[in-house]
Amino acid sequence: MKNILEIAKMINIPEEDLECYGKYKAKLPDDYYKKLCNKKDGKLILMTAINPTPLGEGKTTQSIGLAMGLNKIGKNSIVVLREPSLGPVFGIKGGAIGGGKATVEPQEDINLHFTGDFHAITSANNLLCSVIDNHIYNGNELNIDKDTIRIKRAIDMNDRSLRNITINDKRVSYNTGFEITAACEIMAICCLATDRENLREMLGNILVAYTLDNKPVYARQLEVVGAMMALLKDALKPNLVQTVEETPCIVHLGPFANIAHGCNSVVATKLGLKLADYCVVEAGFGSDLGAEKFLDIKCRKANLKPDMAIIVATVKALKYNGYVSMENIAQKNMEALSKGIANLGKHIENMKKYDIPVMVCINNYDTDTQEEIEYIREYAKSQGVEVELSQAYAKGSDGTVDFAKKVVEILDTQKSNYKPLYDLELSIEEKINKICKEIYGAKDVTFLPDAIGNIKAANDNGYGNLPVCIAKTPASLTDDAKVLGRPTDFTVTIRDIKIDAGAGFIVAYAGNIMTLPGLGKSSKYKDFI
Repeated sequence: MKNILEIAKMINIPEEDLECYGKYKAKLPDDYYKKLCNKKDGKLILMTAINPTPLGEGKTTQSIGLAMGLNKIGKNSIVVLREPSLGPVFGIKGGAIGGGKATVEPQEDINLHFTGDFHAITSANNLLCSVIDNHIYNGNELNIDKDTIRIKRAIDMNDRSLRNITINDKRVSYNTGFEITAACEIMAICCLATDRENLREMLGNILVAYTLDNKPVYARQLEVVGAMMALLKDALKPNLVQTVEETPCIVHLGPFANIAHGCNSVVATKLGLKLADYCVVEAGFGSDLGAEKFLDIKCRKANLKPDMAIIVATVKALKYNGYVSMENIAQKNMEALSKGIANLGKHIENMKKYDIPVMVCINNYDTDTQEEIEYIREYAKSQGVEVELSQAYAKGSDGTVDFAKKVVEILDTQKSNYKPLYDLELSIEEKINKICKEIYGAKDVTFLPDAIGNIKAANDNGYGNLPVCIAKTPASLTDDAKVLGRPTDFTVTIRDIKIDAGAGFIVAYAGNIMTLPGLGKSSKYKDFI
C-alpha cells in the first residue's frame, strides 16, 4: 500500500485538505467537491447485477476491477463504494471490499470500524430515540402519541432478538424494536445530504411521531438536531483509500439496497466525478433494488446523470436461477442456463427503461465452460447490448483490460438520455405500481390495511409527491425469496408504509422483509481467529 498522502497527490488533493486516520486512510472535507466546481464532471458508470444468489455475483469486485482496468489502459479513473456493515461482515455475506486481486485496502480497517461513520450514525439515531422517550417521561409538552412513534433504535449488528422490544419505564411504555444501522433514516439522510446546512435541515424534518390529535411531530421540535449534528460532524466527510493496485477509491456510508436506498453518499459520488474522468459506482443487489433506487431517488435528488449501466452476471448464478441445486452448480448444464438467463433479460430490460447505454459483464469463474460463456454472449447480443468477460478476481487489472476498453468504446459512441422511471406527481400507489409492474414484472399489487392507512397519512401531510423506496427481498424479482428466474404471474404485497420525511422518500415494505437481519447457522464470525 502507498501512504494515503501519495494516493491523494495522484488526484491532485493537497495534504492540507486531508484528515489522516493513520497512514492508509483519510477523510476529505464534505464540501471539497464544491472547490472543484469549475472542473468538468467525469463519466458516471453504474455497476449493478442480476438478482443475487448465495454464491455472490461479484459486483463490488467488478467495480474495483473496472476502475483498475481503466487506469491500466491509460484512463484516469476512481471507484466510489459503500462502507461495509458489521452485520454482514459477521453474518452470512462477509465483508464488502471486493475479492481476490480486486480489493480495496486496508481491508480489515474498512470491514470493521473504519473511520467511525456507522458508529456516529448509530449514536445520532439512538440519541433521537432517547430524547423522544425522555420528552414523554418529562411531561410530553408536544402531546406525542407513543403508539405512533415510527423511529426505531439502531444497531450495526445482525441481532434478531432485538427486532421487537418493549419500552417499559414507569411513565413510558410502548412496543418498538431495533433496525440495522444501514436501514435507519439517518443513514439515508447522511447519504443524500449535499452539505452541512442541508444535513441539518433534513435531520430536523425527520417525522418521529404524531400527536394525540393526529398532528405530525418533527425532530426539530425536540431541540435535538444540534446534538445530532455534533455526533455526525465527521460522518459527512468522504473517506479516501486505495485499491490493491493503488487506484484511488472513495468509500463512504452504506445503506442496504433491500431495506434502504442502497447507494454511497451524494458528496462521495460528486467528489469522484470531479476527481477523475471515469467514476465507477455500485448500487446494492440487483437492478430491481439498488439500481432502481440510484436512478429514481439519488440521481433525482443530486441532479446526477449516469452515462451507462453495467449488469454483472455469472454462469453459476444464471444456472441457479434455472433451479440447479448448490451441489451441482459448478457442473455444465445448458438446460438450466437457458431457463435462468431470463433473469438477466429482465435486468437488461430494466436498465433500458432509463434510456442509458447498457452492457453485460460476465464475471468469469474457472468452472465456466466456453459453451456456457458463449451462450450468455449470444443472449446478451440478442437483447441489443454489448457483453464482455472480466477476470478481475483472478487477475486484477490484467483480467479487465478488454472489459475497460469496451466500456470506453460504449461511452464514446453511445449517448445517455437518462430519465427517471416515474413522475413525482403520480400518487404513491401509482408510483409503487409502476415499480412493481415495470421493474419487478408483477401482474398486480395488493395494499394491506396498514399500508392504506399510512398512505392516507402521507397524503394528508403533504408527502404524496415523494419518490418511493421499496423494501423487499433481493433474492427474487418477487417479494418471495424462493421464486427464481423471471416470474410474471405474481402479486406484490405492500404490508406497510413509512414516511421518511427527512430523507425525502416513502418506504414501502413488501412481503415479509425485515429491517434487522439475523445471523445464519453458518456465519462469517467463525472465520475470525
